[in-house]
Amino acid sequence: MKTRKICITQHDMERLRALIEVYGGEGADVLEEELDKARIVLPKNIPGDVITMNSVVRIKDVATGEERTFALVFPGNKVEADTVSILAPAGTALLGYREKDVVEWQVPAGKKRIQVLEVMYQPERMGKYDV
Repeated sequence: MKTRKICITQHDMERLRALIEVYGGEGADVLEEELDKARIVLPKNIPGDVITMNSVVRIKDVATGEERTFALVFPGNKVEADTVSILAPAGTALLGYREKDVVEWQVPAGKKRIQVLEVMYQPERMGKYDV
Protein backbone atom coordinates (compact mmCIF):
# COMPACT_ATOMS: atom_id res chain seq x y z
CA MET A 1 0.00 0.00 0.00
CA LYS A 2 2.49 2.66 1.13
CA THR A 3 6.09 2.79 0.12
CA ARG A 4 7.57 5.05 2.78
CA LYS A 5 7.44 5.36 6.52
CA ILE A 6 4.57 7.44 7.86
CA CYS A 7 4.51 9.56 11.00
CA ILE A 8 1.87 8.98 13.71
CA THR A 9 1.39 10.55 17.11
CA GLN A 10 1.87 8.42 20.18
CA HIS A 11 -1.72 9.21 21.24
CA ASP A 12 -3.18 8.14 17.89
CA MET A 13 -1.06 4.98 17.92
CA GLU A 14 -2.41 3.95 21.33
CA ARG A 15 -6.03 4.56 20.32
CA LEU A 16 -5.64 2.85 16.96
CA ARG A 17 -4.06 -0.24 18.52
CA ALA A 18 -7.03 -0.45 20.91
CA LEU A 19 -9.41 -0.03 17.94
CA ILE A 20 -7.78 -2.95 16.14
CA GLU A 21 -8.35 -5.15 19.18
CA VAL A 22 -12.06 -4.28 19.22
CA TYR A 23 -12.89 -4.36 15.51
CA GLY A 24 -10.59 -6.93 13.93
CA GLY A 25 -11.29 -7.89 10.31
CA GLU A 26 -9.62 -6.96 7.04
CA GLY A 27 -9.70 -3.19 7.55
CA ALA A 28 -8.10 -3.56 10.96
CA ASP A 29 -5.47 -5.95 9.56
CA VAL A 30 -4.42 -3.43 6.92
CA LEU A 31 -4.33 -0.65 9.52
CA GLU A 32 -2.18 -2.80 11.81
CA GLU A 33 0.33 -3.38 8.99
CA GLU A 34 0.61 0.37 8.47
CA LEU A 35 1.03 1.06 12.18
CA ASP A 36 3.80 -1.52 12.40
CA LYS A 37 5.79 0.54 9.86
CA ALA A 38 5.05 3.98 11.34
CA ARG A 39 7.40 6.34 13.13
CA ILE A 40 5.86 7.42 16.44
CA VAL A 41 6.22 11.00 17.70
CA LEU A 42 4.82 12.96 20.61
CA PRO A 43 1.67 14.88 19.61
CA LYS A 44 3.37 18.24 20.20
CA ASN A 45 6.15 17.24 17.76
CA ILE A 46 4.02 16.18 14.79
CA PRO A 47 4.46 18.50 11.79
CA GLY A 48 1.35 20.58 11.09
CA ASP A 49 0.92 19.25 7.56
CA VAL A 50 0.66 15.56 8.56
CA ILE A 51 -2.74 13.83 8.49
CA THR A 52 -3.61 12.68 12.01
CA MET A 53 -6.86 11.37 13.45
CA ASN A 54 -9.68 13.95 13.24
CA SER A 55 -7.78 15.99 10.66
CA VAL A 56 -9.79 17.64 7.90
CA VAL A 57 -8.08 17.19 4.54
CA ARG A 58 -8.58 18.26 0.95
CA ILE A 59 -7.48 15.66 -1.57
CA LYS A 60 -7.49 15.21 -5.34
CA ASP A 61 -7.96 12.02 -7.32
CA VAL A 62 -4.94 12.05 -9.64
CA ALA A 63 -6.77 10.21 -12.45
CA THR A 64 -9.97 12.28 -12.51
CA GLY A 65 -8.90 15.59 -10.97
CA GLU A 66 -11.91 15.38 -8.64
CA GLU A 67 -11.34 17.12 -5.29
CA ARG A 68 -12.91 16.15 -1.99
CA THR A 69 -12.74 17.39 1.59
CA PHE A 70 -13.38 15.14 4.59
CA ALA A 71 -12.48 14.45 8.21
CA LEU A 72 -10.54 11.28 9.09
CA VAL A 73 -12.44 9.74 12.02
CA PHE A 74 -12.76 6.68 14.22
CA PRO A 75 -15.60 4.31 13.24
CA GLY A 76 -18.95 5.69 14.36
CA ASN A 77 -17.68 9.26 14.89
CA LYS A 78 -19.28 11.92 12.73
CA VAL A 79 -17.22 15.09 13.17
CA GLU A 80 -18.09 16.76 9.86
CA ALA A 81 -20.77 16.27 7.21
CA ASP A 82 -18.24 14.31 5.14
CA THR A 83 -16.10 11.80 7.01
CA VAL A 84 -13.95 8.79 6.22
CA SER A 85 -13.34 6.06 8.79
CA ILE A 86 -9.78 5.09 9.58
CA LEU A 87 -10.83 1.49 8.81
CA ALA A 88 -11.88 2.42 5.25
CA PRO A 89 -9.16 1.83 2.63
CA ALA A 90 -8.85 5.57 1.91
CA GLY A 91 -8.62 6.42 5.61
CA THR A 92 -5.92 3.86 6.30
CA ALA A 93 -4.02 4.90 3.17
CA LEU A 94 -3.95 8.61 4.05
CA LEU A 95 -3.07 8.44 7.75
CA GLY A 96 0.39 9.85 8.39
CA TYR A 97 0.91 11.39 4.98
CA ARG A 98 1.66 15.07 4.37
CA GLU A 99 0.50 17.88 2.10
CA LYS A 100 1.67 17.41 -1.50
CA ASP A 101 2.21 13.65 -1.02
CA VAL A 102 0.69 11.28 -3.58
CA VAL A 103 -0.72 8.18 -1.91
CA GLU A 104 -1.26 4.98 -3.89
CA TRP A 105 -3.13 1.83 -2.89
CA GLN A 106 -4.76 -1.16 -4.53
CA VAL A 107 -8.53 -1.21 -5.10
CA PRO A 108 -10.56 -3.87 -6.95
CA ALA A 109 -10.49 -1.78 -10.15
CA GLY A 110 -6.72 -1.21 -10.01
CA LYS A 111 -4.50 1.34 -8.30
CA LYS A 112 -5.95 4.47 -6.76
CA ARG A 113 -3.76 7.59 -6.60
CA ILE A 114 -4.71 10.51 -4.39
CA GLN A 115 -2.76 13.71 -3.83
CA VAL A 116 -3.01 15.45 -0.46
CA LEU A 117 -3.67 19.07 -1.36
CA GLU A 118 -4.13 20.52 2.12
CA VAL A 119 -4.46 19.57 5.76
CA MET A 120 -7.11 22.17 6.56
CA TYR A 121 -7.38 21.24 10.22
CA GLN A 122 -5.14 19.13 12.41
CA PRO A 123 -5.98 18.87 16.15
CA GLU A 124 -2.35 18.82 17.24
CA ARG A 125 -1.59 21.98 15.26
CA MET A 126 -4.35 23.64 17.28
CA GLY A 127 -2.87 22.44 20.58
CA LYS A 128 -5.44 19.64 21.00
CA TYR A 129 -3.40 16.59 21.89
CA ASP A 130 -6.07 14.26 23.23
CA VAL A 131 -8.90 14.56 20.73
